[in-house]
Amino acid sequence: MKNVLLNCLVMLIVASSYAQSTKIKGKIVDSESGKKIENVAIKAVDSKEFAVSNKEGEFTIIAKVGDFAEVSHIGYKTVIFKLQNQQVVKLELAQINLNEIVVSANPLQDISQSTVINDATKRISQPRSVGDLFKDIKGFGIVKKGAYASEPVFRTFKYEQLNIQYDGGMKILNACPNRMDPITTHIIPEEVEKIEIVKGPFTVRFGQNFGGIINLVLKNPTKDQFGFHGSVEGGYESNGNNLVTGASMLYANEKFDVNVNGSYRDFGNYKDGDGVEVPSSFTTTDYSIKVGFNPTEKQRLQLSWRQSFGKDIDHAGLPMDSPFDDSFLVGLDYKFNDVSEKIESFSAKIFHSYVDHLMTNEGRPNSLMVESVSPVEVWLYGGKAEVVFKSSGNSRVYAGVDANLINRKGDRTRVVKMMNGMMLPTPMAFVDKIWQDANLNDIGLFVEGKFKIADFTTLTTGVRSDFISSSIDDVAADFESLYGGEINDASETNISANASLKFQKNGFQAQLAFGRGVRTASMVERYINHFNVGVDPYEYVGNPNLKPEVNNQIELSFTKKMGSIEIGGAVFHSFFRDYITAFVNTDIPRKFMATTPPIYTKQFVNIDKAEQTGVEFSFNVQASEKVKFTSDVSYTQAKNLDFNEPLAQVPPFMANLGIQFKEDKYWASLNSRLVAMQSRISTTFKEQETPGFGTLDFRIGFEPSNKFSIGAAVLNIFDTTYYEHLNFSYANSNTLAGKIYEPGRNFTTYIKYKF
Repeated sequence: MKNVLLNCLVMLIVASSYAQSTKIKGKIVDSESGKKIENVAIKAVDSKEFAVSNKEGEFTIIAKVGDFAEVSHIGYKTVIFKLQNQQVVKLELAQINLNEIVVSANPLQDISQSTVINDATKRISQPRSVGDLFKDIKGFGIVKKGAYASEPVFRTFKYEQLNIQYDGGMKILNACPNRMDPITTHIIPEEVEKIEIVKGPFTVRFGQNFGGIINLVLKNPTKDQFGFHGSVEGGYESNGNNLVTGASMLYANEKFDVNVNGSYRDFGNYKDGDGVEVPSSFTTTDYSIKVGFNPTEKQRLQLSWRQSFGKDIDHAGLPMDSPFDDSFLVGLDYKFNDVSEKIESFSAKIFHSYVDHLMTNEGRPNSLMVESVSPVEVWLYGGKAEVVFKSSGNSRVYAGVDANLINRKGDRTRVVKMMNGMMLPTPMAFVDKIWQDANLNDIGLFVEGKFKIADFTTLTTGVRSDFISSSIDDVAADFESLYGGEINDASETNISANASLKFQKNGFQAQLAFGRGVRTASMVERYINHFNVGVDPYEYVGNPNLKPEVNNQIELSFTKKMGSIEIGGAVFHSFFRDYITAFVNTDIPRKFMATTPPIYTKQFVNIDKAEQTGVEFSFNVQASEKVKFTSDVSYTQAKNLDFNEPLAQVPPFMANLGIQFKEDKYWASLNSRLVAMQSRISTTFKEQETPGFGTLDFRIGFEPSNKFSIGAAVLNIFDTTYYEHLNFSYANSNTLAGKIYEPGRNFTTYIKYKF
């Protein structure tokens, strides 16, 4: 009996020892040449442990034998394998990646306080624009001027305070001062593969960064397979009789690839939860072409071209609508990996974009008194070059230069038919200068280093200098007189910096980051002249003497995986200097329709001191192989310390709750979004309180084969009548004066076939 017990005890000890984490060694090599591969990231899937291969391709990782590990390298296809001691892992070459900025599998390539969002379930909901994809993401709100023109707000940051870009640096800017046409309206939502987010000024590598970076990564299916492939898809929404159709075609071989995408969207006016119709119709036609060439296994050259054509766009939140909104973008990317022993890669990007936009008040109630037509344009030329140096397997240094050169033009022609309540015998025509032929140029230099200072700890630090120049070449006389009778060209040099520590071990990750982000005043803030550009009926006037605003931000975050449970959280604080906002200036009367309230103008100004503080928390449970529960909450409050009041336009407390069920061929999800009342409002901004609300959405998908998929959804199941805190409209937007209500109950379906 004693021998039996002793044998059982020995067996338990042995089994226990095998189940414990230990040091596992292995080697990474090229599958064809057998060449040893340095700087490969090895990540244990369960424990989240990291390792990086050395010059001999060797690695050591603390994990359990038999655990799954993810192996990734910038020049090779990512693979997942079971860990065994002294294992040799063979990697196949992959297409060089040009469009991503967040490489989370490698501690020497990722970015502090960054995350990647890839939610395929929303694609069966026919988003009106890319802005709608942010609605359920932790920390985000949506600001819109109409159902077509929506864009994200993150914490307190909006508009130019967020650096929004495509594929690692390309941009299309709004020509309209009212932001009828933000960057999120100029690409196909179904073309967005994932959204990369940097949650603050914690990197200097991707342009001027005040409150965060959003990189919209567009699909690049050439990573997966060669030959000829494609897809056709279509969808329908009941609320508005909305129709979406799209198609894509791809041909790829080892040297050459071409990818074509197209989409047509026809959206009507939707109804809110009370059955009130919201002016929101539009049609868009978009297409994009990417042509890639691989001169060698280490080099990639890619040409991108895209155009978007919008027409008959109704804006519930603005005094005008858009008969058309057309844009194009052309860009050229080049990347060279493994240049030498000391240079890991060299990349270069140049691009040009243009937007031609028309605003009119045709069909609006005020057109009986005044007819307004505003053709506006924006040209953007940009580029970037970056070299990545490697002194050892434990460090990387990124150095480069980038540029964005912006020019905007456009006037408003008013034909006045009525004055003081009396019809004029002969209408009078006036021309108002909107953009005053404005220019704003930014050339930036940056260097950022990443250093593995211990087995589980990485240090990142960087500095950036932006050289800014601005001018107006067609200044309006009244605007010039407001600022002393002369407005000179301006220039400034802005210094930004960041430093962060990241610790990763046994499924636990903690990050502490500091950042100083500096943002120059935008063209609207500098040069707009008595024009409605806010979320209210006030005229706004720019200020060419604005100082750049500064965000000094600290953030502490963590994630921890404990078996089937994963929790995460973040706390952050920003101390703003020279924060740019607008306030009602009673010394500047309204210029147009001067007797109609509000009779004064809002002027952009700097406030000396302001701050924001916020928290985010998530709790997810993998209840079984098929069922997962998700939850997250976020809250930000911000204060104008000069005026001793809250900052304006801050999203309220939000929570997202969800349950997901997934089988091999079908899935379902139930998601609830809860938004609290926003009572912290700015009185000097004339902000209004908004009530809280809750919505519930149900989505389901079925994939009978790897070529065919179908999805359906019921959105806003309880037909709730609600509006977002950041969505307000003008008095002449018919029945919706004061607010833009969101759609009521909506039934959707979506079908896709791949070949």
